Parts: sequence; C-alpha cells; structure tokens
Amino acid sequence: MFVLELTYTAPLEAVDAVLEEHVVWLDEQYRQGVFLASGRKNPRDGGVIIAVAGGRTRIEEIIAEDPFVTAGVCAYRVTEFVATKTAPALEAYRETP
Repeated sequence: MFVLELTYTAPLEAVDAVLEEHVVWLDEQYRQGVFLASGRKNPRDGGVIIAVAGGRTRIEEIIAEDPFVTAGVCAYRVTEFVATKTAPALEAYRETP
C-alpha cells in the first residue's frame, strides 16, 4: 500500500488550470481499483492519495501520467507501507510482513 503526498510547486491558479484533467485521471485510477482515498491537504498546498498497486514501479508509472505532473504543478512523495491492520471495509488490502 502507498501514501502519495502531492505538494504544489506552482501557484494555485496554475493548479486550478489543470484540475479538471487531474480529476478525470483520479476517476480512472479509482475505476481501475488503484486508488482507495484521496483529497486536498488543509491548508491547500497539495493533496494525499492512498493507493494499492503491484509495486513501486507501477505506482511511479501511474504518477507520471498525472496531469498535475505533466503540467509541472506538483511533486510527489511516495511512501510504501505494509498495511497489517485495516478497517473492516479495507480487509482485502491487509498484508503480512
């Protein structure tokens, strides 16, 4: 499982200019079962995504396709972790170390 932390590297006006494309990209990742949760940070200087995928390489490929990345308005920090405990709704994503 991965925590993807986005940090905006451009003014909010530039972020907002590609927001609609970013949301379409998010929707596709949810449709494919890659993203479990996402949202803006408060204050609005980036966002957070909880994701699952076959590995870090696949996550990095997905991130590279984010319109925020291709437009140069954000940077990602990727943290991989082993989800040994989850809420019941996320039981399918539990892992053993």
